[in-house]
Amino acid sequence: MSVCRPTSRVTVQFPCPVERVWQVVTDLSHTTWRSDLARVEVLDEAHFVEHTKSGYATNFTVTACEPFRRWAFTMENGNMSGSWEGTFEGTEDGTRLHCTETVNAKHWWMHPFVPGYLKRQQRLYLDDLRKELLK
Repeated sequence: MSVCRPTSRVTVQFPCPVERVWQVVTDLSHTTWRSDLARVEVLDEAHFVEHTKSGYATNFTVTACEPFRRWAFTMENGNMSGSWEGTFEGTEDGTRLHCTETVNAKHWWMHPFVPGYLKRQQRLYLDDLRKELLK
């Protein structure tokens, strides 16, 4: 049986310093800019839970935290498991953020929907991030 592991890689440019982008992305105590979340529950330095506005919870474990350079974590809920990695690169005109997200569907019938879901979620996150950074 093959395993569905869609991966989405996106690179975006923001016209602000890498320190600002890092702060917004990694500050789990300030997530109101995320249009899809009701709240984030920080369990400890390496573990947090995102709760969507519809009440769905996803558990996260931070696997890498190199300030202003790289933030990565694994994620899991009842429908999927996966990983996300963001690498932050200071440029002459701001910050380049490289995002790589991989999702493994837990149910065979979800496999056809995962690539589209992944792209939608990543687009929503980056659109919300851009709005927050350009305030």
